[in-house]
Amino acid sequence: MYIKGLLDVGTPVNIIVGSHVWVEDPDVAWIDGSVVKITGKEVEIEATNGKKLKANLSKIYPKDMEAPAGGVDDMTKLSYLHEPGVLENLKARYELNEIYTYTGNILIAINPFQRLPHLYNSHMMHQYKGAPLGELSPHVFAVADVAFRAMINEGKSNSILVSGESGAGKTETTKMLMQYLAFLGGRVATEGRTVEQQVLESNPVLEAFGNAKTVRNNNSSRFGKFVEIQFDKHGRISGAAIRTYLLERSRVCQINDPERNYHCFYLLCAAPQEEIEKYKLGNPKTFHYLNQSKCYELVGVSDAQDYLATRRAMDIVGIGVKDQEAIFRVVAAILHIGNIDFTKGKEVDSSVPKDDKAKFHLKMAAELLMCDSVALEDALCKRVMITPEEVIKRSLDPQSALVSRDGLAKTIYSRLFDWLVDKINCSIGQDPNSKCLIGVLDIYGFESFKANSFEQFCINFTNEKLQQHFNQHVFKMEQEEYTKEQIDWSYIEFVDNQDVLDLIEKKPGGIIALLDEACMFPKSTHETFSNKLYQTFKNHKRFIKPKLSRTDFTISHYAGEVLYQSDQFLDKNKDYVVPEHQDLLSASKCSFVAGLFPPLPEETSKSSKFSSIGSRFKLQLQQLMETLNSTEPHYIRCVKPNNLLKPAIFENVNIMQQLRCGGVLEAIRISCAGYPTRRPFFEFIHRFGLLATEFVQGNPDEKDACKKILDKMGLKGIQIGKTKVFLRAGQMAELDARRAEVLNSAAKVIQRRVRTHYAQKRFRALREAAIVLQSGWRGMLACKVYDNIRKEAAAVKIQKNARRHHARNQYNKLQLSVLVLQTSVRAMAARREFMFRKRSKASTIIQARYRCHRANSYYKKLLKGVIVTQCRWRGRLAKKELRKLKMAARETGALKEAKDKLEKHVEELTWRLGLEKRLRTDLEEAKAQEVAKLQNQLKELQSKVDETNSLLVKERETAKKAIEEAPPVVQEIKVFVEDTEKIESLKSEVENLKAGLDSEKQRADEADQKYKEAQEIIEERQKKLEESDKKAQQLQDTLRGQYIYSIIKIVLQIIRLEEKITNMESENQVLRQQAVSMAPNKFLSGRSRSILQVPQKKHYTKTNIINGLFIIHSINHRDLAEVDDKPQKSLNEKQQENQDLLIRCIVQHLGFTKNRPIAACIIYKCLLHWRSFEVERTSVFDRIIQTIGHAIETQDNNDILAYWLSNASTLLLLLQRTLKASGAAGMAPQRRRSSSATLFGRMTQSFRGTPQGVSLALINGSIGGSDSLRQVEAKYPALLFKQQLTAYVEKIYGMIRDNLKKEISPLLGLCIQAPRTSRASLVKGASRSVANTAAQQTLIAHWQGIVKSLGNFLDTLKANHVPPFLVRKVFIQIFSFINVQLFNSLLLRRECCSFSNGEYVKAGLAELEHWCYKATDEYAGSAWDELKHIRQAIGFLVIHQKPKKTLDEISHDLCPVLSIQQLYRISTMYWDDKYGTHSVSPDVISSMRVLMTEDSNNAVSSSFLLDDDSSIPFSVDDISKSMEQIDIADIEPPPLIRENSGFSFLLPHTD
Repeated sequence: MYIKGLLDVGTPVNIIVGSHVWVEDPDVAWIDGSVVKITGKEVEIEATNGKKLKANLSKIYPKDMEAPAGGVDDMTKLSYLHEPGVLENLKARYELNEIYTYTGNILIAINPFQRLPHLYNSHMMHQYKGAPLGELSPHVFAVADVAFRAMINEGKSNSILVSGESGAGKTETTKMLMQYLAFLGGRVATEGRTVEQQVLESNPVLEAFGNAKTVRNNNSSRFGKFVEIQFDKHGRISGAAIRTYLLERSRVCQINDPERNYHCFYLLCAAPQEEIEKYKLGNPKTFHYLNQSKCYELVGVSDAQDYLATRRAMDIVGIGVKDQEAIFRVVAAILHIGNIDFTKGKEVDSSVPKDDKAKFHLKMAAELLMCDSVALEDALCKRVMITPEEVIKRSLDPQSALVSRDGLAKTIYSRLFDWLVDKINCSIGQDPNSKCLIGVLDIYGFESFKANSFEQFCINFTNEKLQQHFNQHVFKMEQEEYTKEQIDWSYIEFVDNQDVLDLIEKKPGGIIALLDEACMFPKSTHETFSNKLYQTFKNHKRFIKPKLSRTDFTISHYAGEVLYQSDQFLDKNKDYVVPEHQDLLSASKCSFVAGLFPPLPEETSKSSKFSSIGSRFKLQLQQLMETLNSTEPHYIRCVKPNNLLKPAIFENVNIMQQLRCGGVLEAIRISCAGYPTRRPFFEFIHRFGLLATEFVQGNPDEKDACKKILDKMGLKGIQIGKTKVFLRAGQMAELDARRAEVLNSAAKVIQRRVRTHYAQKRFRALREAAIVLQSGWRGMLACKVYDNIRKEAAAVKIQKNARRHHARNQYNKLQLSVLVLQTSVRAMAARREFMFRKRSKASTIIQARYRCHRANSYYKKLLKGVIVTQCRWRGRLAKKELRKLKMAARETGALKEAKDKLEKHVEELTWRLGLEKRLRTDLEEAKAQEVAKLQNQLKELQSKVDETNSLLVKERETAKKAIEEAPPVVQEIKVFVEDTEKIESLKSEVENLKAGLDSEKQRADEADQKYKEAQEIIEERQKKLEESDKKAQQLQDTLRGQYIYSIIKIVLQIIRLEEKITNMESENQVLRQQAVSMAPNKFLSGRSRSILQVPQKKHYTKTNIINGLFIIHSINHRDLAEVDDKPQKSLNEKQQENQDLLIRCIVQHLGFTKNRPIAACIIYKCLLHWRSFEVERTSVFDRIIQTIGHAIETQDNNDILAYWLSNASTLLLLLQRTLKASGAAGMAPQRRRSSSATLFGRMTQSFRGTPQGVSLALINGSIGGSDSLRQVEAKYPALLFKQQLTAYVEKIYGMIRDNLKKEISPLLGLCIQAPRTSRASLVKGASRSVANTAAQQTLIAHWQGIVKSLGNFLDTLKANHVPPFLVRKVFIQIFSFINVQLFNSLLLRRECCSFSNGEYVKAGLAELEHWCYKATDEYAGSAWDELKHIRQAIGFLVIHQKPKKTLDEISHDLCPVLSIQQLYRISTMYWDDKYGTHSVSPDVISSMRVLMTEDSNNAVSSSFLLDDDSSIPFSVDDISKSMEQIDIADIEPPPLIRENSGFSFLLPHTD
């Protein structure tokens, strides 16, 4: 078969002296060096290791000296696409732990033999989700994502072909593929385990029964596995199925040394002793199917432990204990079958068991298979032939019996393996409704050993088929690339591997067909089979006959020539379907064995039909290819870097062989047949623009510039696409050679100029030296003349100084004498003055001390007298105070006695009220008859009350005069009030009011002893009132309300009298003592004392009395309504209405007043006033929470979310400072005093159910109490409400933060890389480029979009008065998100690690910094510090002279925050697209690599990507500490509830 390709002849490679080339080396595959000498077609090369080599010019390849130090992620980007270039690129990336590399859309995965957790975490999955292939670094996730997107978008199934040697990481790669597919589509769990987990858990079972030791691998898969991952219509994994292909059945009976049979046989022989005895097993050496090879154990592997691990794996995949026993019983039976030998029987061409040993194994096999031993022997030694006339039973000779035995063993093992696969599939579960799937093929690779038999023939045949499929796919991709770029191309023909496939599988005439034909003839041998091959294929170019062998043959495969030994081809190919075997095992008493051999159709049950393993192999392979052809293929080639299975070891020869066997080099050859070198216009101009600088002046069109450069160079066969230049093989080297010539010419010009400069510099130095020498001689002559002149001047100066010295000495002597005389005279005068002053100072001190002593003595005497006087006076006052306290103590005892009686009286009245309710129904009939009579009595009572009032007026005037004459006792009254506070806590009933009236009258009598006439009148009126009280008591059962009205009027009059008495300071201690002693009876005395306490409470007691009256008034109305049967709403209904009104109110946008949210303040004041925090059960909290939840559940409007965040945080702050869960005893007395400090206050405690019409503000004593943030002991509902409110604050905060993230995420993807502009000017450097203001604005437009979003967001938060603390937290997390996204994108995309891109990002960061400055620290906080990673990384990109920087300077001064892994990745990915400079020095790179190797075992240190923190960065305490105290006293209620009387407590008060 021939495949069309692209036609043209590539330019031959230009190799000159000094060129860097690759030459083949037997030790390391390829070695680099430089050309030293060229002689004809022979080249002398000096390698980098110092060796000198000679090679043919046609066998060397050019080396790209400008290749990146870290390699390229796609090898189609290599300047030279050849074997050494591919190998060097893979090695460079492997040293950087970059284990994945693309070749087009083929992924090459090199096993690192170490854990790299940062490559496979959830963050990396999110990075590759939806990313186009090639945009990010190569990864297995990228291949899986492409397959998944193609399946979802096109509705077509896809397949991923994972190939490679055992140990190359196929299983791990398959695991990562399934994990990523599950991440994309979600999982459907089965019994707590996901689908991909179940598939991976089945691997130990399949490896035990399908893997064996081969020459090159201890755990080689001897079957192909195709995992179908099924998806439902939503793209979720809904099921999976494991399809196995091409099991190597012949290995059960025949193995070569040093290989082993399947692992399960050795595992069973190493089972526990009871298992071995049960199955009559022993050492593997005793079994024929195992002792054909001398290898029985594997180094470092324990078969006993693996047996237990296999049993555990069977348990996991759902194979029961009984089935496990049956499985290993069948495995043991196969071993026993292999030990059944045969010898000639008595009859001709018959056979019987050879000896007792064979009979024993025959018997054991029959027992294990649970069938008859005689029937088993007949099935092995005899055949039944059915003719139209009769049934003939024919015996088999010993050789045929052995073939029958091996056929039975292979059939049983094959059926057992198929049963295991079916069982595993049932355990995993399939989705019958699935329409799309992604298949993952894990199959053995190409094999070529010293001795290659039938197994290698079948395996290599499979790989030839897959390689053809691979080649067609690669060539298809090439054509799509050319069509996409719209280049002109024509067809050529190059040979495909179809001729090899025809050689093997063509029917008739293929090797498999000839092998089947030879197996059908009993007398055929491997010699006759080989001769048949020699004759048939003697002229076939792919078939080669060895010279020194008569039975071997060689086939030229795509990966190389393989020599096959045909000695055992016939035996391994035979696979009879024997009806006797079928009948025997289907009749087994073991249901498991019988299930392996279901009954056959009638027409085939009594006939023997030949079948071969080769034919079955070809049929299964055809089915596999049909499955692959129906899907869109994707390829992953796994490579094992070394046979030691250790990290950081790269064996070139081994890897080249794997690349050749994996078809990677074949794909490269296909690419080389077309245009292997492809360069974007910008890169081409950047590299070869210096060949024609006249075409890149200014800003020309890139495509035209490339075309002109190529035309000038005179290259033929090139193609120019839409975005790339396509070059033939060798043309890149020629361009590099031309470029090297231009650079050499430029170097010569530079050298000439430098040498000229050095010569001029030397001439100037010689001239300057001559001038210096001349000046030196002239200087010497001048020095001599100067010396003479100096000597003359010195002589004159010496004479002058000598004369001056002599005169100076004479003057000094005279001066010294004068000074001595003056000093003596002045000293005498000073001593006299000193003595005089000393005596004067001593006399002054003595006088001062004496005067001080005299004044001090007088002061002490005076102070002692004052203290004595004060002590005596204070003692006298203390004695008076003690007498007062003793009298007060005696009064307290009397008050306690009165209190006890009052309590008993209250209980009696309570019982009477209950009795009144019970008797009310009985009195309804009598009420109508007594109404008239009662009204008359009421009129009489009213007249008496009026008389009493008139007497009280006179009494008040008389008492006023008496009180004015009496001394004041205000201080004593305060003490009395403090002693009677406990009495004020009793509940007051109607009788208390009557007692108060009597007490007041009695109190007036006692206080007015001087006016006896007035006292007698009061006593008479008192007796009349007592008689009226008795009558009122009798009428109380029916007219309790009217009686209360009369009492209220009297009490109001008493209160007015008390107000005046309070203002008169006329009562003294003596009058109070007399009033107590003159009380007519104890009961009235106690009541009078309790009433007299009222004025001492000042306004607070008066207010409570008024409160009690209002309560009684409301109670009276309620009782009258009950009597008249008028409907009235209950308290619960009224409270429910108030709650409904509150909910309707807060649903509206209430706005703010003085930066305070009105809704939060209204909710708090209502809850506090209703005492909702102190009740055990209430629904108001749930309704408030539901209201907030409904308001934000579907809101994407940040304004609404900010409004509720402000309200929720404010309400949470108020609750945090108000509620307390326990230990509230310190605040309880204060609350009791504020609401029930008097008898009337205690009445309010007993009537909490008062109607809402009554002003509850009066009940609480003062509205200020409800507005202040007092501590409240909260019950469980209130604490739960606080927790729910905290959760909603965190939820709203997260919604606001995530909304902003969603808004800026699209812009961040555009901000990490500068927009493409014309960069032709970069060839000549940035000095010629002229900055354009409009262009700069266009470049930073995306950054300005982010700044605009941040500004709008900040304005929204400010408008809704969100606390600055929360605003700071939001922006800190947003800037952290920006830092993570930009920094991770920088590390994952090489095109972002350029100099110009660094300048672009730096300009954008400056915009963010300016925004933070304008936002101020109040709202931005430390947000700018969160960008430290990207700031330091960008700072590293834009610094100059990177090669001069040391590792210490980079890691401590420039980038202290970045880890070594991050610095290493940035350093290796950096490229200067503006000035053409290099990254850091190789020494720094090596030092980084050493540090990375030391930290390779640390999972944290190996991760170079950052994680985004999406947690809630604050607590309730943080909010409470950060926010100021909130005053809610002056909050105006909204109009909806302002006019409602039930919310009158919300109205602000000026008092």
